[in-house]
Amino acid sequence: MPRGHSLRITAAAAAELSRQAAVAGTPGLMHLDLLEGSCERWTIRLRPGHLAGIPLARADGVTLYAPADQLATLTGLQLDYKGDLSGSGFLVRAAEDVRTCACGAAFSRQPGRGATGQ
Repeated sequence: MPRGHSLRITAAAAAELSRQAAVAGTPGLMHLDLLEGSCERWTIRLRPGHLAGIPLARADGVTLYAPADQLATLTGLQLDYKGDLSGSGFLVRAAEDVRTCACGAAFSRQPGRGATGQ
C-alpha cells in the first residue's frame, strides 16, 4: 500500500466487506471507487473483487483497492459499517477537512484544505 495514503477500516466495516467478498466468490478482495454524490460531492461505491487500482487499506483479512487517482481524496477518512433494526450500510467518518452528509454515505472536502478532487 502506498505510504502517506490512509483510509481506515473499522472492525464492523471489515467484517461486512469480508462477508460481501466471500458471498461474491472473491474472498478478501473488495474495490472502492468514488462517484458523484447528490447531497455532497462524493459517494463511495463498494464492489467485490479487485477490479482495478492499487491497495488502499487492509484490515482483518480483506484488502480494499481503489483507483490511484482517487487516493488523495480518500486520505484521512474512516469507513465504518452500521447495522440495526432501522437498516444497514457503510458510513464515512470524516477528518477535520471533510464534511459528511446526514445520510453518512457522502462527503466533500472543504475548499482549500489539501486533497485534490475537491
